[in-house]
Amino acid sequence: MDREELQARLATEFGEVGLRTVSRQARDLAASGRVAEDLGFEVTVETVVSNLQDAPDDHTLVERWNWWVGALDLSHGGYLRFRVREDAVE
Repeated sequence: MDREELQARLATEFGEVGLRTVSRQARDLAASGRVAEDLGFEVTVETVVSNLQDAPDDHTLVERWNWWVGALDLSHGGYLRFRVREDAVE
């Protein structure tokens, strides 16, 4: 996954607060291969943005990310390691 493309899309769609941290976690999630294994699709810039757009409108980028990761964890387990701690946001 292209880091610059991901960060540009996330910044445009959701703002820059937490951008570096969420972008790093998204790349780690993609590299893990878990989503492809569990759900049959690759984690790409488009799939990240699309899934984050499904989160409630009043959520920040970090909250949107954690919302999606939480949903993945509820449905398949093992995704909480990709959550972003609010106090770790860069």
